[in-house]
Formats: sequence, structure tokens, C-alpha cells
Amino acid sequence: MENITIARIVHIIAVILWIGGVSMVTTVLIPAIKKIKSKEEQIKTFETIEGKFAIQAKITTLLTGLSGFYMLYEMNAWSRYLDYRFWWLHSMTLVWIIFSLILYILEPYILHKVFAKYANKAPDKTFRIMHQLHWVLLVISLITTAGAVAGSHGWFWVK
Repeated sequence: MENITIARIVHIIAVILWIGGVSMVTTVLIPAIKKIKSKEEQIKTFETIEGKFAIQAKITTLLTGLSGFYMLYEMNAWSRYLDYRFWWLHSMTLVWIIFSLILYILEPYILHKVFAKYANKAPDKTFRIMHQLHWVLLVISLITTAGAVAGSHGWFWVK
């Protein structure tokens, strides 16, 4: 098996685990937590479960980035960034950058403190805003994934 094939396998599996986890947090975890009556229990439950997922998300985004950039390097496909038909490559890179910034910088240094402060003051509003932001990230990720699958199989929306 060629290295590029291994990289592609790692890339796809990492994306499935990463975006699948985002989907689970967005469509299952946050709605379930919003139904918990106790503010303290909401915060504790979210931080416990999300903390475990954050480890998975950090590993899978790292693997996604490493394998993605390796494939670009091996295929010498950097010029695709200059071709608008490969919009999905730009989108994949942007989604990866956004999530990496959130997971490695914003969440541990800023968002965790902001969440703790506002969740204690106004848990309903805090979880609502967080839920909306998760939906935005999930929708962007799914559009990107659909575009990447179609584009990597030669289907371009424009010629």
C-alpha cells in the first residue's frame, strides 16, 4: 500500500471521528443537557463529557491536518489553492484552522473561563448561544465534506 493511500485512510477516518463527534455534541449532547433542571448539573455534565471529546477532537484534527498537508505535498497539489474549482480544499483548510484555533488556543485559554462565568450567571442563554455556534460549525463542516467528496471524485459545480 502506498503512503498516499495510508494518508488518505487516516484523513478520512480522522474526519469521520472529528465531525461525527461535533454532530453528536450538537444534535444530542447539548439538547440533552439543556433539559437538565439543575444549573450545576448542566455545567458538570457538559464539562465532563465535552472534556473527554476534546481529547478525541484534538487528536483527530491533528491527524486530519498532518495527513491532509502530507497528501498535498506528495501530490504537489499546492496549485489547487489557486483554482476556484477546488473551493472545497480552501474550505477544508479553513474549517481545520477554525477548529484547531478553538481546540488548541481559544478553548483552553479563553472559552473555558468564559463558559464557566456565563453558564453560572445565565445557563439557558449560554447553552443556547453555544448550541447555535455548534450548529454553524457543523453545517459548514458538512457542506465542506460534501464538496470534498464530490470534488475529489472529479465533480465540479462549475467548469
